Amino acid sequence: MTTVTIRPKDRDAVLQSLRSGVVPRAGQHLIQVGRTREIKTLDGDIERVADGGSTFRLVIGEYGAGKTFFLNLIRSIALEKKLVVASADLNPDRRLHASGGQARSLYAELMRNLATRTKPDGGALAGIVEKFVSTAKTEAKTAGVAAETVIRQKLDQLTEMVNGYDFAEVIAAYCRGAEEGNEQLKADAIRWLRGEFTTKSDAKQALGVRTYVDDAAVYDQLKLMARFVRLAGFGGLLINLDELVNLYKLANTQARASNYEQILRILNDSLQGSAVGLGFILGGTPEFLLDTRRGLYSYPALQSRLAQNTFATNGLVDFSGPVVRLAALTPEDFYVLLQKVRHVQAGGDPANYLLPDQGIASFMEHCSKRIGDSYFRTPRTTITSFVNLLAVLEQNAGTAWQDLLGGLAVSADSAGAKDLDVDGDGDGDDELVNFQMAPTKN
Repeated sequence: MTTVTIRPKDRDAVLQSLRSGVVPRAGQHLIQVGRTREIKTLDGDIERVADGGSTFRLVIGEYGAGKTFFLNLIRSIALEKKLVVASADLNPDRRLHASGGQARSLYAELMRNLATRTKPDGGALAGIVEKFVSTAKTEAKTAGVAAETVIRQKLDQLTEMVNGYDFAEVIAAYCRGAEEGNEQLKADAIRWLRGEFTTKSDAKQALGVRTYVDDAAVYDQLKLMARFVRLAGFGGLLINLDELVNLYKLANTQARASNYEQILRILNDSLQGSAVGLGFILGGTPEFLLDTRRGLYSYPALQSRLAQNTFATNGLVDFSGPVVRLAALTPEDFYVLLQKVRHVQAGGDPANYLLPDQGIASFMEHCSKRIGDSYFRTPRTTITSFVNLLAVLEQNAGTAWQDLLGGLAVSADSAGAKDLDVDGDGDGDDELVNFQMAPTKN
């Protein structure tokens, strides 16, 4: 690998995340391997959204196969291409459809995590509104008219959509607050956009509007937000949802069916092109998709739309459909991945490598003997062990890596079994790891 210095901030972010068994939120490109065709497919979706279209993708992969990493990588690409990205994990309190506030809770989480290229860690909603208002003020000054007049002209296209009139009124209220120096009015407008109002009376008292974002309005509100971010100068809105297995785990049949019906609605809108500048990427396990009793395939309309191309067999693939299946990493991919982790640990300087290529091969052989093929097919715990191995070598100068391998215990990652547990109260978190390293002698 070439000598390109990796910033300590990026190095530490990647290594600390991997050591904890979670996906890095930054620096994913430093350890990306494989998935070339899948990335190209989703990159095409991003371009379609930026062109005013709509997309829907289900990213399906076994537990630990890299779904979350892949979703975060696509998120980074979308931000670089000037899309706004909203990300959230589903859990028992956050669903696509509900009547007890869970859908509104998901919307609020999405708005809290709203990210742009200049604010990639979330919290970008106020900045997006401010950018829209500032642009409108500049145009109004040039045209010699009131800023609110320009704003209402821009937002006129939203008024024909569900809740669009009130959405436009809230943005106009923010503009008035900015011109009058009324910080409370501006804050109330942002609160409404974030879905923090819970009653019509509170919304009417604060902003003079008749509606608020309730469970039934979540998807329509996202379509409005997609239109709005384009008016603010961004390419569109990408909704990034992970842990869809939590819908599979819902014990109530009607609750599952209602959520699947909402997915069908989103899918149909995407296929028919009725949404503008809006993309959805949903991450789930094969059970969530294929189970005909509890999964998406239990809903006939979804099964017919999500069925795999029967000609895509024996190594042939088809990425034109709504489902992108992530194949497991190969041993060769995993070898390259460990090389990249070593490169990150060395700060991008090959002279600082703590382990030779032979050491990586020996590490993989050791893991294979301990837990079989799962070491590279679901590699979360294996990567954690490798990062810990490098940490010990770094902090104990003169220690031979050959001596450490004998004391390295790697356990198979079995936390994915919770995905099939529908009676427990687990939330489907796939960030758990089961790892330990035996004490070493210095």
